Amino acid sequence: MNDPVFEAPDEFDVLLSQNAMPHITAFQSLFEAAEEELRATWPQGFEVEKIGRLAFERLPEGEKAAALDELFYSYWSGRENDREALARYESQGGAR
Repeated sequence: MNDPVFEAPDEFDVLLSQNAMPHITAFQSLFEAAEEELRATWPQGFEVEKIGRLAFERLPEGEKAAALDELFYSYWSGRENDREALARYESQGGAR
């Protein structure tokens, strides 16, 4: 069954992966641009969520599903990393 969000890698993707080139998604690119813009226009600070919302709003409709998948995976990864770090801490007897 084909996943409409996942596409088989094309020749360009294969070359990037074989040469250990990082894969930059549309959301990553727009996220970085939004962060730069906000740092320049709001030097007094801003909520981190504003970066993501601005980047997501600027995505073409066809890229939004993949961006949500990326966000969900990032959230899950962070949560798993926290759980693993807590388990390591507890297995070592807590604070020393």
